[in-house]
Amino acid sequence: MKNKLWTRDFTILTLGSIVSMFGNAASGFAISILVLDYTNSTFLYAFFMVVYFIPHIIAPLFAGPYMDRFSRKKVIYTLDFISAGMYVIVFALIFSGWFNYPIFLMLTLLIGCIDSVYSVAYDSLYPNLVTEGNLSKAYSISSIIYPIASVMVFVSSIIYSVLGTVAPIFAFNAITFLVAAIFETRIEYHEKHIKSKKKEKFNLEKYKTDFIEGFNYIKGEKGLMVITIYFFITMFANGASSTLTLPFFKNNTLLFPQYELFGFIITSIVWFSIISGIGVLGRLIGGVIHYQYKYPIEKKFNIALFVYTTISIIEAFTLYLPVWVMMINFFIVGILGVTSFNIRISATQAYVPDSKRGRFNGTFQMFMSFGAILGQLAAGSLGEFVPERIVIMAFMGINMLAVYFVMYKGRKHVKVIYNRDS
Repeated sequence: MKNKLWTRDFTILTLGSIVSMFGNAASGFAISILVLDYTNSTFLYAFFMVVYFIPHIIAPLFAGPYMDRFSRKKVIYTLDFISAGMYVIVFALIFSGWFNYPIFLMLTLLIGCIDSVYSVAYDSLYPNLVTEGNLSKAYSISSIIYPIASVMVFVSSIIYSVLGTVAPIFAFNAITFLVAAIFETRIEYHEKHIKSKKKEKFNLEKYKTDFIEGFNYIKGEKGLMVITIYFFITMFANGASSTLTLPFFKNNTLLFPQYELFGFIITSIVWFSIISGIGVLGRLIGGVIHYQYKYPIEKKFNIALFVYTTISIIEAFTLYLPVWVMMINFFIVGILGVTSFNIRISATQAYVPDSKRGRFNGTFQMFMSFGAILGQLAAGSLGEFVPERIVIMAFMGINMLAVYFVMYKGRKHVKVIYNRDS
């Protein structure tokens, strides 16, 4: 009989994640609209996203070795306290009607630093709070958190349409981070990776050694190397859809029917939030499926390969389709996206030993972020003079090539990691 999943510390970290995710989902949408409104430029909007992801390349490489030597839980709640204070400042600036593109770029850079370090700390601590044999089920719960929180994208679009400002959304985000941080200070898990009770001083040489070990570990594990290369390319390809979908809705209002409902106009931006919400519903259902049903161990790689292929095809053509078909496609991609996430992360986190997990997560996140930045920058530049739908279709074609030439060709090594009980 398997151990109980809902331990005290696991519950606290999950609740903290849910609360902060509600705020993050709202503010992510709010800042996107803010930049598009002030700049009216697809490239400047894409560049804003690139600046956010730049720290995700550098910070995890330094954070990874740190997380393998020092307290991960302290990093988590400290960063959430800092985020709460920072979003109070953002709220005050927006509420006063002040906007300066370079200053907000710097704020976005800081937010990116905080988020990237937080992700490494969270990913490295989370598996340790899960009871044995329940890792896959735990990640099913984790994959449900974002879909639930993403309802705030729709709420934010309503607030923006009614009030004409996104300032209240940032105030809400500050509150959520404060509540999350208070939750997280209650985690009592004894972090066994900290070998000495005496506070260890920062040692640059040891840090450099740990840093290099993160790369060498992935290089020495062929399966992890294949997975890392594939997700670098798929994040590059996804950079197009994540960057150009919102501008497509904003720039093509005539393609979307406008209705008046109780005096409220359903604009193309509201359609974007509705259709995105359908995708979120798909992720939610996908998470529930993973929680209730465990895929056959020997079939996990084949399922993942099917998912990667299907998502590429659907995303390549979705924006050419009528609104109701878009909804169906977003729903399907939502379910499949959770499947991809769950198989990959539960398998890799179970495969990588705890003593190396921080370094692996930092290096892996670095490659994913680097791919995303290149994709966003390239897509944003092309989107200035090439229709968004064509750019997305081309990038999904690149992803299809990666599915075959990287993941399928490297299946022998990846199966060792994916086809395991987690």
